[in-house]
Amino acid sequence: MLQELVIHDFAIIDKLELSFQTGMTALTGETGAGKSIIIDAVSLLAGGRGSTDFVRTGAAKATLQGLFDATSNPRTASVMAAFGLAPDDGTVLLSRDLYASGRNLCRVNGELVNTATLRAIGETLVDIHGQNEHQQLIHPESHLGLLDQFAGDPVARLLTAYKAAYATYQKDRAALSRKQQNEREWAQRLDMLRFQVNEITTAALAPDEENQLTQERDRLANYQRIADALNDAYALLSNEEQNPLDQVATAMTDMQGIAKLDEGFAAISQSIESAYYALQDAQGDLSRQLDQLEWDEGRLDAVEKRLDLIAQLERKYGATVEAVIAYGQKAAKELATMEATEADAEGLDQRVAAERAALVQAAAKLTTARQAAAKRLIVAIHQQLAALYMAKTVFEVHIEPATTLRDDGLDQVEFYIQTNPGESAKPLAKIASGGELSRIMLALKTIFAETDGVTSIIFDEVDTGVSGRVAQAIANKISQIATHSQVLCISHLPQVAAMSDHEYVIQKAVHGGRTNTTVQKLDHAARVQEIARMLAGESVTHLAVEHAEELLAMAAETKATLRKQR
Repeated sequence: MLQELVIHDFAIIDKLELSFQTGMTALTGETGAGKSIIIDAVSLLAGGRGSTDFVRTGAAKATLQGLFDATSNPRTASVMAAFGLAPDDGTVLLSRDLYASGRNLCRVNGELVNTATLRAIGETLVDIHGQNEHQQLIHPESHLGLLDQFAGDPVARLLTAYKAAYATYQKDRAALSRKQQNEREWAQRLDMLRFQVNEITTAALAPDEENQLTQERDRLANYQRIADALNDAYALLSNEEQNPLDQVATAMTDMQGIAKLDEGFAAISQSIESAYYALQDAQGDLSRQLDQLEWDEGRLDAVEKRLDLIAQLERKYGATVEAVIAYGQKAAKELATMEATEADAEGLDQRVAAERAALVQAAAKLTTARQAAAKRLIVAIHQQLAALYMAKTVFEVHIEPATTLRDDGLDQVEFYIQTNPGESAKPLAKIASGGELSRIMLALKTIFAETDGVTSIIFDEVDTGVSGRVAQAIANKISQIATHSQVLCISHLPQVAAMSDHEYVIQKAVHGGRTNTTVQKLDHAARVQEIARMLAGESVTHLAVEHAEELLAMAAETKATLRKQR
């Protein structure tokens, strides 16, 4: 349920903080006072479409916050878990900032989320029905969903299994269609992949091979230059007549004799000693390199051919050896998939046919379950309509076979209605008036209220266009729904206001040249005056006050009876 609502700089609301309770809460006030603006704020908190027009003139942003108690709503916890979130000790805090610049920030329990996530979570917490919300009933495509919602688990289980089978069928059917329509392209792709994979596999490339081969080629191509340099360097270091190592050794011995006499001499001695041993090492390295040095004209040709092959592969498949190897791996994977499909191609059409036959059987089970649910729904709707003074109305659920398999089965569902005895039933969308649609929607909501799992239901002037005993019947139905869920109801009808457990009056005033909306919770005495105003209009008479008190007394008795029936 919605516990707290905070609104800042939203439309004509400067600052508003409201606390709500369980049961039915009526929001009343003059037309244009801003009642629907509060519902707009809740709608945006639940992920509705935002607009910069909602930001109060002169403000940088509009801020909305709503605290919900979701302890008795496992669906909320389940949806939040899917997004890596969880209720905080059973509560969910939704917040949204709408900036005049167009930015939009949404948070759930302080965590930033996108609008889609906010909407998915908000839909489990709030169900808003506006005066045009019954328009859902005039769209036949929505009727199947309403019937399935009423049917509950029996249809839900069948539909879940059907959807999984339908997804597999669609995947296999698409694969078969692609193969049948693109046999030539399929064969060409297979040949190309086989050639590419074979070419890259046969090359047996190693990741660092190109660099190593390039170094080897450079050594082989510069053999004579390398040999000359090694021989000259070795000869100079190994000269018997004037050996530089012997001369450095003599200098080293001389300096070692005086090294202890001065730190500078010691440093020079160390440098000469290091140079001597370094030259010794270099002489040894030169000797080993000369021993290993050999000329292989055939090897140079092989290396150059290998480098040419690598260059060709890189021109075809990637800029580096690593890229060529990666391309080969990707092509091999695609080839394996295509070959597996190719091997299974003969059985693919049979499998698709078998899957379709199984789907038709599953769809038939869905149809049977929906037909049984439709009978129950008709009985339930007639019971509710009778209480709403539509006892002579005949409600029907027409289930016709669809022309093709769909992801929800093979059924086309449309609600029909007969409002006048002797007339034939016709599509609900074509003959029902606005008031009748409102009552039918309210009948459906009454039926669904116990199973919806939504913590807060909001009715925004769904009682428009009715009066008298019909208005009282609607008030009773809304009160009945409030025994299962928290209900917030905007209304101009005194009967609805009287049936509420709590009442707030919404007023608009101008201060300092700015229009602002305020909300005040009414005690019993104030409720009498507000309901009297709704009855009498601008001038509240003594008779209107008495009538208001009578309405409240009658409402208390009716609510007590409804709670006993529950």
